[in-house]
Amino acid sequence: MKRSNHIGMGLLGVFLAAAPVWAHHSIQAEFYMDKQWTQTGVLTKLDWINPHTVTWIAVKNEQTGKTEEVGCQGGPPNRYSRQGLSPADWKIGEVVSITCNPAKNGVTTWGFLKSIEYHSDGHVLVMGQQRGRRY
Repeated sequence: MKRSNHIGMGLLGVFLAAAPVWAHHSIQAEFYMDKQWTQTGVLTKLDWINPHTVTWIAVKNEQTGKTEEVGCQGGPPNRYSRQGLSPADWKIGEVVSITCNPAKNGVTTWGFLKSIEYHSDGHVLVMGQQRGRRY
């Protein structure tokens, strides 16, 4: 095999290894960071998986009477873990209000998580690009 083929194969390997990095998006590309919405419902599920957590609540639609799932993407689990949060801080089954940045694609049941307020005792989990805190 010629030297140029080895170099070409090496460059292809580097390119393919770096492709997932290029595929990752910025939060600002998907969500309006200067806007927010709040929904109240029952906390039904937490997806504590990489690359982003997802918090799900069940919200009753007042117009149709049907329950719909509303989800908010959050930061990566390791960021929350480093700041002392764990999946146990998401109390499944409780009534909460979630505040999220809206999705730029116009979907009204999806956003980027800013905070979760628990109605049972009033405590709030505040999320952010650099922090997750309990209040």
